[in-house]
Amino acid sequence: MPVRIEEFETGELPSGPSVPEQILAYLYANRDKAFTRSEIATGIDENPNTVGTALSRLKQRDLVRHKGEYWAITNDLDRVADAYALHSITERLDEDDGGIEPDEWEAVAPDQPHPSERDG
Repeated sequence: MPVRIEEFETGELPSGPSVPEQILAYLYANRDKAFTRSEIATGIDENPNTVGTALSRLKQRDLVRHKGEYWAITNDLDRVADAYALHSITERLDEDDGGIEPDEWEAVAPDQPHPSERDG
């Protein structure tokens, strides 16, 4: 969804659920059906290419099923609930502490021996 250039320039960009979150919510709400990528994109009002990328990533995490051109939510709804809980906790922690910057983390993280170098 495009944003006005004023929003872009000021950094006041709209926030809301990510495309993967929207897809999971849509498929969960319609868990008795399977949809094509285009149907999902239309259903959540997002770009089909963006939806396709998100679907592939969700499939890698076993959160959606794929047969032919159709997609559906996984049968393991506990897995979806666990993924959402982890996402929510991580998001809340990021808000509380400003998130983790990988370079800063690397600079202060203790050195760990390679697993092959550990006593066994």
